[in-house]
This record gives sequence, structure tokens and C-alpha cells, in this order.
Amino acid sequence: MTVAELQILVDKLQSKISQLELTSKGAIKATEFRLEAVLQANLDTFWLLVCAILVFLMQAGFMCLESGLSRNKNNINVALKNITDFGIAVVTFWAFGFALMYGTSVMGLFGNKFYFFTTKVAGYQTYFVFQAMFVATAATIISGAVAERLRFFSYVVITFVTSGIIYPIVGHWAWAFDFSNPEVKFGWLGKMGYLDFAGASVVHSVGGWVALAVLLIIGSRTGRFRKDKDKKLFQGSNTPMAALGALILWFGWFGFNGGANGAMDLKIPLILINTFLSASFGLIFSSVMGVIVMKKPEPLFMITGPLAGLVSITASCAYVNPSEAIYIGAIGGILSGSTIILLEKLKIDDVVSAIPVHLVGGIWGTLSVAIFGDFEMMGLDKTRLEQLTIQIIGTFSIGGFCFIAAFIIFKSINYIFPLRVGKIQEELGLNISEHNASTDTHELLEVLTNQAKTEDYSLRAPQDPFTDSGIIGTQYNFLMDKLEQSEKQKNKWKDRVSSEIKLAMNVQKRLMPNRDLSNYPIYGLNIPAREISGDFYDFYLHDDLVYFTLSDVSGKGVNAGMVMAKAITLFKIFSRLKFKPNEILLEMNNDLNETNPPGTFVTSIVGCYNIKTDIVEIANAGHQPALFRKGNDFIEYPSSSTPLAVVKHKDENVYKLDSFKLDGGRIYCFTDGFSECLDENKNEIGIDGVKKLLLNHQNSSLQKELENSTEEIRVKSLKKDYKETGIKDNNDILDDDLTIIGIGH
Repeated sequence: MTVAELQILVDKLQSKISQLELTSKGAIKATEFRLEAVLQANLDTFWLLVCAILVFLMQAGFMCLESGLSRNKNNINVALKNITDFGIAVVTFWAFGFALMYGTSVMGLFGNKFYFFTTKVAGYQTYFVFQAMFVATAATIISGAVAERLRFFSYVVITFVTSGIIYPIVGHWAWAFDFSNPEVKFGWLGKMGYLDFAGASVVHSVGGWVALAVLLIIGSRTGRFRKDKDKKLFQGSNTPMAALGALILWFGWFGFNGGANGAMDLKIPLILINTFLSASFGLIFSSVMGVIVMKKPEPLFMITGPLAGLVSITASCAYVNPSEAIYIGAIGGILSGSTIILLEKLKIDDVVSAIPVHLVGGIWGTLSVAIFGDFEMMGLDKTRLEQLTIQIIGTFSIGGFCFIAAFIIFKSINYIFPLRVGKIQEELGLNISEHNASTDTHELLEVLTNQAKTEDYSLRAPQDPFTDSGIIGTQYNFLMDKLEQSEKQKNKWKDRVSSEIKLAMNVQKRLMPNRDLSNYPIYGLNIPAREISGDFYDFYLHDDLVYFTLSDVSGKGVNAGMVMAKAITLFKIFSRLKFKPNEILLEMNNDLNETNPPGTFVTSIVGCYNIKTDIVEIANAGHQPALFRKGNDFIEYPSSSTPLAVVKHKDENVYKLDSFKLDGGRIYCFTDGFSECLDENKNEIGIDGVKKLLLNHQNSSLQKELENSTEEIRVKSLKKDYKETGIKDNNDILDDDLTIIGIGH
């Protein structure tokens, strides 16, 4: 072999080696590229599944938030709705919702493929899992807004319609794309250039619009908007629970916004920064609004503020810088707080403020994409005004479709099957009426209610050392045991006092005139307001003289009765001695002044009628004026001095003695129960009213005259409760004693 031939062979071998080296390096690079692509795909899948789990955790956040802001009697119902709507939403979305949303597009309006979703492609499976979490969120938004008055099965229907029809159709408009080429959009809004990164409108405003429609159909909770000035907002059962729910939602939102990116890349840090900055500024500005409006850090504003910030940033979290995210969240917090106040004025009863947070926040977030978004980051070649126009068209299209469709569907259902529970069920609470699920608090209240109705003080509350209501029940039972013991002791004393009062009543009756006075031109009548009266009258007959008195002891009850007994005894003693009426008053005054309890006094009229001469002598010590009627005319004989027992006197002339002839007239003495009776205008009738009364009932019989007059006063003086029930024969139905005497033919 020549040198030349050898050289040619070497060159050929060298060329072959070079080719082999090139091929080897290419293979290595291709392998490295494939490995990198597989690793990125796996990482993207892992990230999306982790985000899906975080979004699922938001369901627990919604449950805590809604249960905490609902009243205790409905919190079980709210919790069960949150569990149920997730299951129904996922099943419905699997059966046909995903098909309507991502299936082959029909005129850009809805999809028509992937029914009863199944595939072996991991990418499709991952995307389905993530989107299923989104549809559950849209449905759950409604439950909190309409809490405490919606039938459980009504909510099942609402969840089915929202997750199976309304949400998928809206989702198709905005998000539907070609799985083989994600840049190709199917929905009419997506083709137009509408942007909603993580669903400010597609998810949140959808739930808000449907909630608003249902709220307008079913109305507010009973008693929520009372007309009285002292009305208060219904208090949620557990504000710390609601705050925990807000924090869980905040945490889950990192998955909500981060997962919407669809990949684990360098956009994620910015998305997460924008998310928590917007939430934080939503919290701050909403809280400040609460302080301004409510004059204190209002819990509802503080809880909903960060949620409003989160919803607001959802549409643009990948398209703005942190400085813009701050403005978006702050404005979202202000708009949310303002809407809470507006709903209160409009009397729209949104229990958890879902409309301020999700509807208003969703609308604002969607518009903020065009206002604050970085067009270079979004890859847009439009002007800001053009993009804003597209965002407005999308917002109103979604809002109009969701609200109108929901209102028509659920209004129609409401005509056939009422969505709302009955008034009795609502008052009882949905825990019991819808699920027959009692709570320790409800059991405690049930015992208290039954005890109030039956007055059975032997009933005892449930005891549990591990719950607040159970601890209260334990202390309540201890108190009731003490009360029952006290009541037994009290009943013993009551029986003793009752027997003594009966004895005092009998004594008092015996002290009152019990003789036959039919042959004398005199008559008296006493109706006590209590068992023992402080009013008294008496007649003492002495030859041709008829001594009479009418007095009123201050105070009531046994004390007044004891003083009355003493006063009657003194009257009898000095009448027997034929003292003048003014002298009798003097002696009675001085004796009572020494013996009466402090502060007790007696107003009194004492008189003497001479049957032969027809002359009346009368003296008045601090009492109502005596009235002398002749025909239709009256003469008053008023008091001339202080009541008895106020101060000791020496001169009998301190009590003026009046003297006059009856001459066919009649004289009347009465206690203040007559003059202080109220007329139809709630004014006291006074002395003039008594005169009119006597004229209206004047009769040839003195007895009939006094009885008829007293009966009219008694009816007017009945306590309101007894007037309504028609009870008459009860000693405790009058506000004051009624006592009157008359002298004359």
C-alpha cells in the first residue's frame, strides 16, 4: 500500500470518526432536551395538582367563613351545604359541565365534547382536576349569600344549574382553547381578546350574579330589616371562626391564582406577590372604611376586606407589577365596604357579603386588567381604551347572561316549588327544620323556652363541661336548685303570710260598719285594691246624732290596715264622748302622731249629722273636699289643715268646723281613687269629674246612687290586662282603693 493510499484511508477514518462524534453529541443533546421537557411537564403537572389541592382547601375556608357569620341555629345547615355543593358541582362538571366548557365549540357559545369526561392523557386529567375546583368555588359563593332561609334541596338545584350550565357556558366564552395549540381560542370573548387570568369574572362574578338573582327572589331573613330605631344587625355565631375562614381562603388563593398559570415557571413569584399585596391593602382600606362608618374596627369589614382584595387581583395577577397590585387591592377593599353599606340601604340581605366581595370585586378586577395591566407582559398590540372596551363588553355580557338566566330559571322553579323555608322553620332554625340536627345551644334554649311557657321549674338544662352552652347549663341548674329551695322556703312564708292576711282581712271587715243602717239616711261603700285596704269609713250612732268619717291611710297593705284599725278605734272612742268633729280630728292626730310608723299619715273627714235639726257639722284634715249637693249645685268643703299624724297640735281650732243644714240635699265624701280616675283622654277626671258622675247617677235611693257611681269608676280604673280579659271579681285589679259615703234622704 502506497503512502498516498494510506493517507486516503486515514482521511476516510478521520471523517468517519468526526461523523460519529457529531452524531453522538446530537444524540446526547436531544436526550438532554427530551429529559428537560419531561421534567418540566412533570413539574407543571405537580404544580397544578398542588394548586388544585390548595383551591380545594378554600372550600373549608368558605365553610368556616359562612358558618361563623351565620347564626348558631343555622350553622350546621351552612356547613352541610358547603360539603354537598362540592360533590354535586364536581359530578355535574364531570358529566357535562366540562364538555360545555372545553368541548368542540359551537359558534363560540358552548362546547360539545368530553361528556362524562375520561381520558388517558395526563395533561387533560390534571386540567380537569384543577377546573373542577374552580367550578366548586363558583357554586359555593352562593351558599353564604342566601344562608339561613333557603331550603336544602333548593340549594342543591341552584348548585346543579350553576355548575352544570351557567358557569361552563361563561367559561367557554372566555377560556375555551385548542388543547393541541393553547394559543387558539374557541369562545367568542376569548377570540375578541378578553382577558381574565384566574377568573375574577368567570368564577367570582358568576357566583355573585347568581347569588344576587336568588336573593331578590327569596327576600331577606325575617326581622332582618326592622323599622324600629333600635334595630341591630343579626349577629353571627362565631366571628373568630369567620376570621379563620378568611385566612384559609387567603392561603388557598395562592393556589387559585398560581395554578391559573398552568405551569411552574418564573411568572409564579410575581403572581403570588401580587396576590398577597392586593389582599393586604384590601384589608387595610376596608378596615379604615369600617372605622369611619361604624366608629370602630368593624369585624365584617375586616374579614371581607382581604377577600375583596384577592378577588380584585385575580384577573390581572400575572399582568401587573406589585405597585399596581396595591392600587387594585385598595380600591377593591373600598368598593367592597361601600357595597356593604349600599346593600344595607337597599335592604338586600347578603349574610356573608358575597356580592360586595365576589360580584363587585370581580367586576372591578376584570376592568383593572385594561387600566393597570402591562401590555407587553400580556402580548397585546391594542390601545388601553380598546382593551378596556373589550373588558367592559365581557363583564356586562357575563353579568347579563348569569343574572337573567338565574332569575328566570329560579323564579320559575319558585312558583312550582318554593325555594324558601316557611316562617316557622326559619324561626326554629334550619339545623332542626332541615336536618333534625340539634346543638347544645339549641337544647339549652329549648329548656329555657319550655320553662318559660310551662313555669315548670323542675326542668334542667343539659350539662357538658366541654362546651360553653354545657357550662352555662351546669351553672343554670345550680341556680335553679337554689331557686327551688328558696321557692319552697318562700312558699312556707307565703302560706303563713297568707293566713295572717286573711285574719287581718276578717279583722278589717269587722271594723267596717256591719250594722243595719237602713233606717238611717246614710250609706257607705268600699272596694279595696289589695286584700287589705288603706281606705276606711265608719258610722257611729248616738241617739239622734250620726257621727261619720272617711279616711285614707298613706301606703297600702298590712301597714296601712294596722294604722286604719287604730284610727277607727280612736274615731269610735271620741264619737262616743260626743266630741265635735274638729275635736275628734285633734285627738286622733295627736295619738297617731305618737304611734304611727315614720312617714305614715292619714287624710280624714269627720262629721256629725243631727237627724232632728238636719244640721251637719264637718271638719277636713288634708282630704279630698266633701261635696254638698242640693239639686244640681255643689258646695265644696275642702281641707283646712295638714293630714293626721304629720305634726302634733294643741289647738282644736286648727281644724276648721263647717256647719250647714241638709234641707233635702246630700253630702258626699270619697277617697282619691274617684278623683284620680282617668278619662278617655288619659286625664284625671278631678273633683269636677266626680260632680258630673254623681249628677249622672243621681237617684231617689242614696244606695243606688253610690253603687252606680262606684261601678262606673271601678270599670274605668281596671288595669289594662283585666279590661281585655273581662275579669271583674279579682281583688288585685284596681290601681287604688275606692271608698265613698253619703248622707241625706
